[in-house]
Amino acid sequence: MNKYLHFYEFLCYTDDRIKTDRSSKRKAMQLKGKDNGIDSWKEVTLIYNAALRQVETKMEILNEEFQHVHQYNPIEHIKARIKTPESIVKKLKRYGYESTIDNMVKHVNDIAGIRIICSFTSDIYMIAETIKQQRDIKVVAVKDYITYPKASGYKSYHMIVTVPVYLSDRIVDTKVEIQIRTVAMDFWASLEHKIHYKFEGDAPRHIKEELIECSKMVADLDARMLSLNNEIVTLAQAQEESKCR
Repeated sequence: MNKYLHFYEFLCYTDDRIKTDRSSKRKAMQLKGKDNGIDSWKEVTLIYNAALRQVETKMEILNEEFQHVHQYNPIEHIKARIKTPESIVKKLKRYGYESTIDNMVKHVNDIAGIRIICSFTSDIYMIAETIKQQRDIKVVAVKDYITYPKASGYKSYHMIVTVPVYLSDRIVDTKVEIQIRTVAMDFWASLEHKIHYKFEGDAPRHIKEELIECSKMVADLDARMLSLNNEIVTLAQAQEESKCR
């Protein structure tokens, strides 16, 4: 399992490539910490490792339970990612803020991220509801880009949550961003992300239009696959009932 090096105070972290990548180390220095920065880095490593493990474990348990009860896995796979210091600094500059730990906590909500990839759109809302019902998870914000897609055609279900990390002397509520989407949505978003950075957010008009058309195809594919799966489930249930007669 990947280890994480987290910044501090709720939601800032980067991966352990910082330990070996000199370039990343130099960029990390752009983030101004407090006087006890060295101690804080060590503490945050512990805190955010714990937060990510909690969310991942909860989702794995949910998946295992569905397999046991329903013989079905709603989650295809889970991806955990950490925003790099370079990305954090760029985002703060874009927002017009100085690159400090306090500003990261207040103004950057997607530093810690977990992406849950599902087979069908119905799984997305079921998983989201399950997360909301967890007593030790507090939902801070929700953005439903499936019901209300972005102009680019982007679709995904986003949640900002806090997870309590229990230390020996206190409890630290740690923020994690959760993205839930289908395999098809994830494929589209991956390409859109590459294009966005390739053209620095200003892709040619025909490429943007083609992406929008592809997003419509993805939505149609998701709808047809869900309909097909529902039909398969209905037929299977009918066969089981006929056997019991």
